[in-house]
Amino acid sequence: MTYTVQASQRTPALIIYLIDISASMNMVMEGRRRMDIVYDALSMAIRQMVFRSTKGNRLTPRYRVAILAYSDEVYDLLGGVKGIDEIAALGMLPQLSPKRFSDSAKAFLQAEKILQDELPDMQDCPSPLVCHMTDGVYTGEDPLPVAQRIMEMGVPDGKVLIENIFISDHVLESPIPEPRRWGGITRQTRLYDAHGEKLRQMSSPLPATYREMLLEADYQLSPDALMMLPGNCAELVSVGFQMSAATPVR
Repeated sequence: MTYTVQASQRTPALIIYLIDISASMNMVMEGRRRMDIVYDALSMAIRQMVFRSTKGNRLTPRYRVAILAYSDEVYDLLGGVKGIDEIAALGMLPQLSPKRFSDSAKAFLQAEKILQDELPDMQDCPSPLVCHMTDGVYTGEDPLPVAQRIMEMGVPDGKVLIENIFISDHVLESPIPEPRRWGGITRQTRLYDAHGEKLRQMSSPLPATYREMLLEADYQLSPDALMMLPGNCAELVSVGFQMSAATPVR
């Protein structure tokens, strides 16, 4: 499991975003709605993919993206998997509107279906990544069994990666004063939230190639960090979405 295959026009990376749009996303963080912070961070990650796919004046689609927003139902915001060039042509992402509950198992089931459809044609591509952002406890079925099935799927480059961005002030003992000097969450980190512990079980180890790109951006995540970010400030939410786009590219 090397996660070293580089994304190219011939071998694009696939990223599936699962965005919790439950009512609590209307709550305020740092003077802004959580939903607006997430929307800006996701938009920045898309711009990062566009930048990493651009050579001269030519945009080469090195990424393919699906965006699923979920409450008690799942909403496909792009109408299927789209190339980064198609998303760039939209000008901006569809808006996110908070609904009511948070059935993350339904969202992971839809991600699983996308992967089942896509993986047969991705044998030479980088391993896909599922980036899940949530700010609360799920209200439907337990998502862990579905996530575990997804993490057993894969391509020759490695098993499917799952990343979790958990917007919560309670998952760690204290706030992170310097996100750029923080080592990340590991298997040994003490967590103070039962749902955070569940999400840790659903988070893949951070591949060395992803970590290298984050180091270039001056984030000092440790070699044993997991793909799990406690989004207790806007910067860490942004780092989480940056992590999702850190696939090696050619």
